[in-house]
Amino acid sequence: MKEFQDLALITPEEVENLLSLAQRLETHPEPRALEGKILALLFLNPSLRTLASFQAAMGRLGGNSFVISPDMSIHGLETRRGIVMDGQAAEHIREAIPVIASYADALGIRAFAEREELDHDLADKDYMAFRELVKIPLINMESAINHPCQSLADWKTMDDLGMPRVGGKFVLSWAYHPRALPLAVPSATVHMAAMRGMDVTVLRPEGFELPESIMKKAQEAAQFSGGSVSETDDKAAALEGAHVIYAKSWASTKHYGHLPNDEKAREGLKHWCINNSWFDTTQKDARFMHCLPARRGIVVADEVLDGPRSVVIPEARNRMYAQMAVLHQMLGTK
Repeated sequence: MKEFQDLALITPEEVENLLSLAQRLETHPEPRALEGKILALLFLNPSLRTLASFQAAMGRLGGNSFVISPDMSIHGLETRRGIVMDGQAAEHIREAIPVIASYADALGIRAFAEREELDHDLADKDYMAFRELVKIPLINMESAINHPCQSLADWKTMDDLGMPRVGGKFVLSWAYHPRALPLAVPSATVHMAAMRGMDVTVLRPEGFELPESIMKKAQEAAQFSGGSVSETDDKAAALEGAHVIYAKSWASTKHYGHLPNDEKAREGLKHWCINNSWFDTTQKDARFMHCLPARRGIVVADEVLDGPRSVVIPEARNRMYAQMAVLHQMLGTK
């Protein structure tokens, strides 16, 4: 494996192999598998789980890692092309990435969406530009429109819980948030659940529809796997019989890049906060999932997040095991 960019770019068999490897590494550790290997982690945006889980994953496999972030010990990184660098940033990303990569055996990059132009972010142009500068194995640790590491961990979490694949009902629900958040997690999540073979419903208020290209990609995955993908603002219909409610906030695609209009669009939507009543008509053993961080009392009520339905902690721990599998495939001895 030379790159882990998008679950859609690897075959279902390769996904199954990664999941099996993650399960094996969880129960039968290989503490010297990556001895002598170095992983570089470039964080252009802040992180808790991604940073900690990658460092832990590399350490558990016997390798080492180092972290670079503009907020650490360097004087800012410029990412714009054709810029005259007479401002704060002292180094350009076009030199920084090749230098960082030259010290490592694999590189992970985390770079959020600018959230200014929808077409720009849907094309993942920033990540693709960074990708051109890398000659070693590369991991997408979250880009403008994708988060494959989170999705692989979510898939493993549902497998661990015995959640059905074909016939399983997965609800990706928009939730209120005071800020306009990126599309990476909802985009990756709807595709992951469809690829898993589940019947996926995107539940959202008017104005927060997922872009057509994201829905089409997920629908194509569902056709292959035996699942289905639909979108609605009908909460009652969406939640009935659900096995999973996966909450996530995202920006209004109708007002993408226009913060005042986005803020106005979410006025009156604070009731889109997941509480116990959302599970009244779901499966009895339905679970609550979220990639974290989750704002308590805003995105989800304490009664759900602290309750028996919540699997957010196992979900977060599976980030480490899923990434161990990716690193093992990339850097392990064949």
